[in-house]
Amino acid sequence: MTGAALPTTTVSSRNQLRSFLTWVFALSVLSLIVGFPLVILGVTIASLAIVVLHAILPVSSVLVVSGGILGALVAGIFGTAALLTARGVHPQDVSWLTWLNGNSEIKVDRNYAACPLTCDMK
Repeated sequence: MTGAALPTTTVSSRNQLRSFLTWVFALSVLSLIVGFPLVILGVTIASLAIVVLHAILPVSSVLVVSGGILGALVAGIFGTAALLTARGVHPQDVSWLTWLNGNSEIKVDRNYAACPLTCDMK
């Protein structure tokens, strides 16, 4: 039983580490910018959880809740970055992350108000 050998691609551990760290940075920035409404919701839920836990843990309820929320956020960012790196998705290949590439060219088409009348004139 002979079969065609699958092509193997070797990715160095340095490239994987660079991809992982870039994903961690990008996801952290995106969670701060895009996730701001979720932060407000999280603060509301955390405040209610602190009030409820204050009856059980009067001294450390704030520490438990804030540590749990921050730990879940960091674990989510690192877990997502590890999953994307393991699947071979590189941040440079993602089309909506052009700000990560240093060589992205943004083409700006300037269209002035008088252009429909005068641009095609020769």
